[in-house]
Amino acid sequence: MNKNKIKVDVNDLNLWYGDNHALHNINIPIYENKITALIGPSGCGKSTFLRCLNRMNDLINIVKIDGKVVVDKKNIYDKDVDEVSVRKRVGMVFQQPNPFPKSIYENVAYAPIKHGIVKKGKECEELVEKSLRDAGLWEEVKNKLNDPGTSLSGGQQQRLCIARTIAIKPEVILMDEPTSALDPISTEKIEALMLELKDKYTIITVTHNMQQAARVADYTAFFHLGEMIEYDETETIFVNPANKKTED
Repeated sequence: MNKNKIKVDVNDLNLWYGDNHALHNINIPIYENKITALIGPSGCGKSTFLRCLNRMNDLINIVKIDGKVVVDKKNIYDKDVDEVSVRKRVGMVFQQPNPFPKSIYENVAYAPIKHGIVKKGKECEELVEKSLRDAGLWEEVKNKLNDPGTSLSGGQQQRLCIARTIAIKPEVILMDEPTSALDPISTEKIEALMLELKDKYTIITVTHNMQQAARVADYTAFFHLGEMIEYDETETIFVNPANKKTED
């Protein structure tokens, strides 16, 4: 019996793009303050599943979803739930670093001010510094906060996007192949950062890199053709999988 607290509980989740049934009856408990990796071949539904966890798929007209995604005992697809509030609690870091065309400072400060988490001035400055520190970027940018976010290197831009995500104080962070566009040194930094961040956040990451899943993830789910084939502690999945498809 798993003693870890469940943060996100997915029950009988199905998703269709028009007539295409893309996700089939996904059931998965995601544990608090752990890193869960989603692995599997391209086009098997990993990123689609990830986007269900903060209702990003709501932005696509032809998508139909049924089933439940329960975050702290509340189904985020209930009629009385506002998707903006979901995305505040469940942040997202994308595959390609995508800083806003604003200064480094404004990249981090924009959403917390907009959501009313902080007011402009000292309170905001402290939050920006803390978010950049937590993302392992402060020392590299503290003397150039007014420079555009796009002036940073790829790895730094991705850490800026992580700082921007954690600035609104989410509980869960989704990462869609956060290192696939980065060089090995930047990848190493992001992986080290993920291991640090899991003390404060629940992290769910899509990766094509099996070694990365083995290095950072506590739990791993293997997806294939829109189904979740197997889900277990990472070591079990890699050393002693229960399903032949996982082994292959």
